Amino acid sequence: MTGSSRHFPSTITESRPSKMPKTQDHSDQGLEDKQLTESSMSKNPRIQRYLVAIEYIGTRFFGSQQQPNCRTVVGVLEEAFHKFIGQPVSIFCSSRTDAGVHALSNVCHVDVERISKRKPGEVLPPHEPSVVRRAVNHFLQNEGDISVIDVRCVPNDFHARYKAQERTYFYRLVSGPEPLTTFEKERTWHVQENLDLYAMQEACKVLVGYHDFSSFRASGCQANSPIRTLDELHVCEVPATPYFPSTTEREQSNSSSNDSHLCSVKPEVELPVNSFSNTDDVIDSNNGKNNLEEFGVRRRHRCYVVTARARSFLYHQVRLLVGVLKCAGTGELTTSDVARILDAKTVTAASPMAPACGLYLGRVKYDLPLS
Repeated sequence: MTGSSRHFPSTITESRPSKMPKTQDHSDQGLEDKQLTESSMSKNPRIQRYLVAIEYIGTRFFGSQQQPNCRTVVGVLEEAFHKFIGQPVSIFCSSRTDAGVHALSNVCHVDVERISKRKPGEVLPPHEPSVVRRAVNHFLQNEGDISVIDVRCVPNDFHARYKAQERTYFYRLVSGPEPLTTFEKERTWHVQENLDLYAMQEACKVLVGYHDFSSFRASGCQANSPIRTLDELHVCEVPATPYFPSTTEREQSNSSSNDSHLCSVKPEVELPVNSFSNTDDVIDSNNGKNNLEEFGVRRRHRCYVVTARARSFLYHQVRLLVGVLKCAGTGELTTSDVARILDAKTVTAASPMAPACGLYLGRVKYDLPLS
């Protein structure tokens, strides 16, 4: 892995990247056998390989992979490890994410040789995983958008990318004419039209399974084959976030409780603690105007989450799939149109790709060795 580990301080406001690195989650193994071999040659018993799970907000990152003079996930993480152990390290990610894409849990591995700082040259026993997590997070705390959530010791031939059995991505969309709330900016795709959940679910049935996904493979994809098995493609409606109970919900909760100490006395004037109130709490059903009591309360969007799960994905596959599902939800595409796009086997047949901001790497699954 090459390139400078230099990154911009978290206090600097960066413009959003205009280009996405040409990477994908998991290219055919033959393309990187050399990298796998070299990174698995840590046979030195003094070196400990750690599997590290990280979460991050991708807005200010120029993707996960190391790039010269750009702030990347790997670059920031390598610098934090360098500060911790006093020597440079190389980090290998299980899944590559583009600029603007977030991660609830991305996984990487790193080899660490613990050398005494008081007595240079003296090799010490490896750090416990809990120590690694606390120490690296200490050096990441000023970044503000990345942290280590788990660490585990693994054998020296355990590769975070090639040992991954499956990956799960989530994509968040919100629909409604209201402007996007500040809390959701750069975290979701705002679609102003209403979305038909049933139509999107029917489109999912066409796309799930074993297919040639050439129509959902962006140019620049390095995979040898467009054939993939999409184990799950699902869409559901979820509460908008951040979620706070509305007046109606609080009243229903109190009335259904038989425990008197859980009940509260309704104030004469309801305070607008729910800034994401239900539609029926905000709009007067008689005239469509805002009730005076609800001044300053934002109307809640409808929120949907698309889940895509597979062993590996093509370059931009999930975002292209979501683009088609969105068009199915707005009525621009029928289920037959979705099947036609899949059968066309060319990306030019697909709908515009969904933006990066709504995509989250949710989980990377492994068959981990016993500790």
